[in-house]
Amino acid sequence: MADTAVKQREDARSVAELKQQLVDCIRMLERSDIIDYNGHASVRLGSDRMLINIGSCQRSQLKVGDICTIDMEGNVIEGNGKPPLEFHLHAGIYRARKDVNAVVHAHPKWSTFLTMTGHGYLPVYAQGSLVHPLPVLDSPNSINNRAMADRLAATLGDRPAAMMKSHGAVTVGRDIVEAFVLANYLEENAYRQYMALQIGKPYSFSAEEVALCREKLWTQSLFKRTWDHFRAKLDQ
Repeated sequence: MADTAVKQREDARSVAELKQQLVDCIRMLERSDIIDYNGHASVRLGSDRMLINIGSCQRSQLKVGDICTIDMEGNVIEGNGKPPLEFHLHAGIYRARKDVNAVVHAHPKWSTFLTMTGHGYLPVYAQGSLVHPLPVLDSPNSINNRAMADRLAATLGDRPAAMMKSHGAVTVGRDIVEAFVLANYLEENAYRQYMALQIGKPYSFSAEEVALCREKLWTQSLFKRTWDHFRAKLDQ
C-alpha cells in the first residue's frame, strides 16, 4: 500500500509538471506571435489520454487550471472546460504516430503566407532546415473531425512538421520542448524566406547542407537551450 501511495504521488507530480510545461509552451508561442487567440498544444498521457488547453482559454494569460485531460474521443476526464474543436488533430496524430508525445498546432502568419501563395517551404535557415521537406495538407479546412484528422496524419507521415494550406502548421516531438522548438524554427525560417523573396531569390540549402544541419543541430541540449531562451522571457 505504501509503494502504491508513493507511485500515485509521483504520477500526480509528473502530470503537474507536464501541465506547467504545456502552459509555458503556449505562452511562449503567444509571445512569439505563433499562437494568438487560437491554437493549441498537447502532451500524450499513456496510450489513450492527453493534456490539452481548453478551447476558451486566454492564451496570453494561460494558467495550469486551463489545461484539461481528455481521452482520444474528446471526453473530458479532468478539467474546468472543454477541449478545442480541433482536438481531433492531436488524437489523429497520436493514433498514427506512436513515437510522438507532444503536438503543437498554430496559425503562424509567415509560413501560412507561403501556403496561401503556393510557395514551397525552402530551407534558408540552419535551424529551419530541420523540418525540411515540409508536407502540405491541400485543404484549409479545420481539423475538427476524425476524417480530416486522419487526412492530416497521412500528410504528416513520419515527418516532424506539416503545413495546412491557408490555415496553419503543426509540429510534433518526443516531448513538448521538441514540438515547441520546431514550431519556432519553422516560423523563423518562413519569415526569413518571405523577407528574402522581397529582394530576390533566396539561397536554399543543398541536401548535403540540410543533412549536416540535422546532424549538428538535432540535439536535446540545443532544443533545451532554445526553450530556456524563450522561457526566461516569460519572467521579464
